Amino acid sequence: MKAINIKDKHTLFSKQWHPHRIATVDDMQVILAKIKGEFVWHSHQHEDELFQVIKGTLYMQFRDRTEVVKEGEMIVVPKGVEHNPCTKNDEEVHLLLFEKLNTAHTGDVEHQRTQTEYPWI
Repeated sequence: MKAINIKDKHTLFSKQWHPHRIATVDDMQVILAKIKGEFVWHSHQHEDELFQVIKGTLYMQFRDRTEVVKEGEMIVVPKGVEHNPCTKNDEEVHLLLFEKLNTAHTGDVEHQRTQTEYPWI
């Protein structure tokens, strides 16, 4: 058991849209990611997802609206809700995500950005 410095961990990788695992809590995983631009529309039928913005501004698109999530804020996307995280103005956003270990990166959607392995850092 050691303290984890989230900002320091973000310096250990540069690849965007590629989650990195920093901890597990029972059957949940704590993930860091860097994102820039638009992701892919998807949903998770059986899992909620928590996104906390560490740096920048996240635009969480839903089919009927877009929620702006600022640095220090978080949003929970309920299971089954289609969403598409993105950034604007070429900004790189740093995120912390909390989700079940078996959550598929892009749900049932296969995309060039889909990741199946989350390296530990």
